[in-house]
Amino acid sequence: MSTKKAVKTAKPLSAPAAKPVKAVPAKKAAAPRPAAPKLSAKAAKAVPSVKAEKPAKPSKPAKKPKVVRDSFTMPQSEYQKIAQIKAVCLKSGMQVKKSEVLRAGVIALCSMSDAQLIKALGTLDKIKTGRPNKQH
Repeated sequence: MSTKKAVKTAKPLSAPAAKPVKAVPAKKAAAPRPAAPKLSAKAAKAVPSVKAEKPAKPSKPAKKPKVVRDSFTMPQSEYQKIAQIKAVCLKSGMQVKKSEVLRAGVIALCSMSDAQLIKALGTLDKIKTGRPNKQH
């Protein structure tokens, strides 16, 4: 027996068969822009650039004012006057809430002169602040 080794010869590696490439039409060359005239530094600042002229964006609607929740104590007789004011408004076809009546009252107080405001606030009885005791 002869001992002949089979020698594998290395075949040169070849790339897999390439697909034919389609010819892509060349893009048209853009027309050269005319050179901008050179201006001195002062003149360049005086001339507005075209890029700076952007259309104005529509302004956002004003944000709603922040609301505050609060509680207070008042005599029952004054509290019933809120219901009377609401009834008057309802007769005229306008439905209002308690908070709207109180807000209108604050606006009315602000429209008074200082002397009128002091006089109106002076007529009020001082009451103890806080929650009233629960009555059984």
